Amino acid sequence: MNVLEFLHTRQSNPHLQGVAPDEATINSILQAGMRVPDHAGLIPWHFTVVKGDGLTKLGKAFKSAVISDGADEAKIEKAAKMPFRAPLIIVISTKFQQHVKVPQQEQLISAGCAAHAMQMAATSLGLGAMWRTGEMSYHPLVKERLNIALHEEIVGFLYIGEKAKELPLKATKAHDDFVSYF
Repeated sequence: MNVLEFLHTRQSNPHLQGVAPDEATINSILQAGMRVPDHAGLIPWHFTVVKGDGLTKLGKAFKSAVISDGADEAKIEKAAKMPFRAPLIIVISTKFQQHVKVPQQEQLISAGCAAHAMQMAATSLGLGAMWRTGEMSYHPLVKERLNIALHEEIVGFLYIGEKAKELPLKATKAHDDFVSYF
């Protein structure tokens, strides 16, 4: 499959299982995140790799976050289990830099590009990957537990693992209604 075929048929897969990829595979995925567009070479992102006991620690952070918000028992239990949807999670967060020509919005987009590149890298290696956000991405307690400064953003949680099942290919979305020419 060539690169365009890959991009035209890629899709997220939330059905993940198995063990975390080996260090060489993880490093390859991380390196893809380092190759994204980055105005002024600021590297305005940080990657936190979560696997093994780290999944348990992240589950405790999620649980504490929803408890602090007054959640009911079902939501507390669900939050604690969320990290175990995959054997590996890469948390992509911003690391904003002060720069006269590169506003924070542009830096946030670069961090998002890093998340996308890593998802594409994982998929190209035959793994399943799912980029998730949700309320845990914005919760100050989760940021604190992950050693992410409160003024930074969690761009997403990239869940990676072996595909538990293959998904049927989604229909291609036509671009005609979303394009104009000037």
